[in-house]
Parts: sequence; C-alpha cells; structure tokens
Amino acid sequence: MELAGILSDRRIETYKLFFAPYETIFIDEAQYIPDGGLCLKMLVDLFPDKHFLITGSSSFHNAQSASYPLTGRSVTRILYPLALVELRETLEPFEIYSQIESYLIYGMYPEILTQIGVQGKIEYLINLRNSYLLKDIFSLEQVRNSQKLQDILRLLALQIGNQVSLHEIANHVGISKNTVERYLDLFEKAFIIKNVPAFSRNLWNEVSKSAKYYFWDAGVRNAVINNFQPTRTWV
Repeated sequence: MELAGILSDRRIETYKLFFAPYETIFIDEAQYIPDGGLCLKMLVDLFPDKHFLITGSSSFHNAQSASYPLTGRSVTRILYPLALVELRETLEPFEIYSQIESYLIYGMYPEILTQIGVQGKIEYLINLRNSYLLKDIFSLEQVRNSQKLQDILRLLALQIGNQVSLHEIANHVGISKNTVERYLDLFEKAFIIKNVPAFSRNLWNEVSKSAKYYFWDAGVRNAVINNFQPTRTWV
C-alpha cells in the first residue's frame, strides 16, 4: 500500500498499524498527498511524541496545505543551495578558490558538487530545468501557458543586477502585468528567484522603485538560458 494511500485513508486503525513502530516518520513529496495538512494533523494528534519530517519540491504548496492545520505545532526549515562558507568545513581555501569558476557556471546544488565531469553537471542541470524546475508550478498551480513562464525566466536571467520593469516584461512576452506579477510570485515561492527591493534613503521612493531579481543558484540561471560558457565570455 503506497504512503499516499495510507495517509489518505484517514483511519486511526490504519495509522496505528503503519506508523506506531517508528519514532520518526519521514514523508517526502508531501504536496502530492490529498489534504496533506489534515492527514498530518491526525498523525500529530495521534502520536504526539513522534517526530514527523515533511519535505517536498513544492514548498509553497506544502506551506499552504499544512500551515493552518498545524498552526503552532510545526517548524519550517528551508534548504538552499550550498554556500562557499559551508565548503570551508571540508575544503581548504585554495581548493575552493580553484573551483570558483565552476561554481559560477554550474552552481552549488549538492548533486552538482558530487559530479566529476563537466558533461555530468550539464546533463543534471538540463534535466533539472526540463523535468523538475517548473513541474510543480505547472501541475499544482494550473498555469496555462508554460512557454510564457519560461520566457519570463529567460528575460530575468539576461538582466541580472538590473532593475526589472514588469511593464516591459509584460509587453515583451505578450501577457498582462498582473499575470507577470503572479508568475514572479510563483518563482519566488518555488525558490527559483529572489526579489531584492530597491534601496533609497527616501522610504517612499524605495517602495515605488522597481526591484531586482536574482536566481538562488547560478547553475539554474545558466540552464534557463542554456549557457555554460566560461565566465570570461559572458557579456
């Protein structure tokens, strides 16, 4: 019996049969469990002394489905790509420095750092882009036009460090400004990009100015535009 089916059953007898022997229960890809938040609430109420670790590639969907039923009884941890400071625990400074260009091109996902050859890194990132990066947005948020979504990501990837005009993106892609805002919000909640608001000593101007958007991982950004060239060729 699959885990999703066990949880969806929502019967105390079933839960006791499958979960009682364990102290810690790990549930991956929880976004695909129907009414996952209610199922988790039943488990927590039934087994208050157990630990439940809930993970998933769609963090925004997990948060929406579980935050209300488990208000005050859950702790959220967000896992980002590795940072250079974390590598210092296992690598010498000169080793990190010698790989800086690789980090800039292929990013810092753990799977990337364990790949030996360049081709393996590229294949991983291309597969990430094609089959995973936007999968949850397509399937869970019912986005109608996947091509528009990808076009917006490409435009963002090509203007890193510049203020982003939502009107320009909307005109270029051929959709409304409100739709662009919605898509950018989905990208942020899926941890593809990060919004960095404008800075101004005048708070009024700070709110009204355009923001900048950065990718959480450089390798993902390069996969979006299909560019894995050495950094000296970047424009």
